[in-house]
Amino acid sequence: MKPEMITLKIGDGTLKLPAATVAQFALAAFLGQVVPQQPAPSLPAGAVPPLGANWPGQGGVNAGLMRGLDGARDYYLIVPTGADAEFEDLKYGPRDLEVKGADSPWDGLANTKALIASGKSHPAAEACAAFTRDGHSDFYLPARRELQTAEAVCPEVFSKGWHWSSSQRSAGYAFSMSFGVGTQLSHAKNGELRVRPVRRVFI
Repeated sequence: MKPEMITLKIGDGTLKLPAATVAQFALAAFLGQVVPQQPAPSLPAGAVPPLGANWPGQGGVNAGLMRGLDGARDYYLIVPTGADAEFEDLKYGPRDLEVKGADSPWDGLANTKALIASGKSHPAAEACAAFTRDGHSDFYLPARRELQTAEAVCPEVFSKGWHWSSSQRSAGYAFSMSFGVGTQLSHAKNGELRVRPVRRVFI
């Protein structure tokens, strides 16, 4: 049985809503209440592959669910596989330059955007932002917490050795992650380390 619909005229247009919805809003307005918003639609059941498995069409493997902070949406971290998705001997950027907005331990995307917009060359971030896979061009240099998650879920994707994160520690140093050992330290920004890009699938 189809729900009863109510047609509302708004200016030159019309809007059709279920009668039950209109009644809910009318009652809430009468009582001075706020109607809770419906949750945003999520990924369909079965759409998310197992951790560490390739996610068809998304550019890599499912490296885990990351928590969105400060009101941002949660997302799955995607790590591309293959030798062509790992860059060697790249510098983070200039030594003794502190880039505003590039010090988040969680948000690699914001860090990467800040580094690229700084007006100075940051090879590690630039290589990640230029990477494409499966038609996606929204890759970035992961933050240190994103690298920790990837090291826990899919360490086999990464070559053993030190990889840059996008998380700046100071004017002279940025955080790095050793795959194989699992250690996280910081290196001088003008040092040359490995780099692997990541991207996001929001839920």
